[in-house]
Amino acid sequence: MVADLWLQMLSVKEAETLIFNAVRPLDDTETVDLANAGDRVLAANITSDLDFPHWDNSAMDGYAVRFEDVKTASETHPITLRVTAEIPAGTAPKTAIAPGEAARIFTGSMLPEGTDTIVMQENTKKEGDRVSILIPPPQAGAFVRRRGDYYQAGNLLLEKGTKLGSAEVAVLAAARVTKVPVFRKPRVAILSTGSELVTPDRPLEPGQIVDSNQYALATFVKKIGCEPVPLGIVSDTPEALKAAIENAIASADVVLSSGGVSVGDYDWVDRILAELGGNILVRSVAMKPGKPLTIATFSSPQTLYFGLPGNPVSALATCWRFVRSSLLKLSGVASGWQPVFVTAKTRSPLKSNGKRETYFWGQLYLVDGSYEFDLARGDRSSGNLINLAGTNGLAVLPVGETAIAAGETVSVLPMS
Repeated sequence: MVADLWLQMLSVKEAETLIFNAVRPLDDTETVDLANAGDRVLAANITSDLDFPHWDNSAMDGYAVRFEDVKTASETHPITLRVTAEIPAGTAPKTAIAPGEAARIFTGSMLPEGTDTIVMQENTKKEGDRVSILIPPPQAGAFVRRRGDYYQAGNLLLEKGTKLGSAEVAVLAAARVTKVPVFRKPRVAILSTGSELVTPDRPLEPGQIVDSNQYALATFVKKIGCEPVPLGIVSDTPEALKAAIENAIASADVVLSSGGVSVGDYDWVDRILAELGGNILVRSVAMKPGKPLTIATFSSPQTLYFGLPGNPVSALATCWRFVRSSLLKLSGVASGWQPVFVTAKTRSPLKSNGKRETYFWGQLYLVDGSYEFDLARGDRSSGNLINLAGTNGLAVLPVGETAIAAGETVSVLPMS
């Protein structure tokens, strides 16, 4: 029966469609302080009662003038104005400026009434209370940021489903949004299966392997903005696995288990998921590394289960290809959660047998506006975690394509 299940190998695209269609964004929300809003996902549209800029202001240090007064100025025939005010940033002008007058002004300062243009300081010469305009501004309104140029009060400022990075948090601060409605962080249970596994702090006996997946997956989950729930190592017995998986499903929105999804005598995950009532969507995928991949959904509680390969590189490759986008969509991110490939020139030849979609890890560089991909050196076995360090991209050869020569282009999935 197990061999029959493995015959149901899906293409990467088929698996992607099934997985992403199964993800239902969370609708649980909470309110956080602005200081804690980074990397969270907005749960409501945000508007502001402020215009941006809040008032007409100067984009330069210089002098606020009437364009009609200075439009004919030149170095041979400068126009001289009387300076009647100085307006530091953060203060409101106290008087209007009349024809023939100017106000000393600084970047960000409010324009005084009666002026419409800024003359840059380097195009002037000041003597006492007089300033000579040596070069005219290019047009009326030059170097003036008008009220509402960037945003008008009452319009949509940030859209529900926006992931809040530093720029978005700055916008919220400028709009005086100190309490931010966000979606709850998805909880992601992480467990490693295998009687041969030990934690990094334990002595390593012959035949044992340090469980690196637990830490790699927790870091991966946290970087996306989700809450990792580490559940440790589970031995390869049906009883222990069933209890651990049942507990994981009950305690999290998503479960990431590594190992136990191949066709060995101790690979029980598929059977246990079926026994627990899981709807198994994927049992294996035509990709390398990452072929043994089990995906299941549970309706009560609503949980998405990823049975990842046990080999560290395979586990992370499937995470970058499928899990990252799933977690972003689950988090409520409205757009941009899908995997995005870039086109790069490969510095190294890439070869595969063409039977499965093959991924090569390496370094992605941006050189003079174009991407280049440099293949990681050394053995590229799915069990070799060492040369995965320092890489940031997965180049892909489609099924049926066996080689790409150095200098040719290849699609690359950024790992960040």
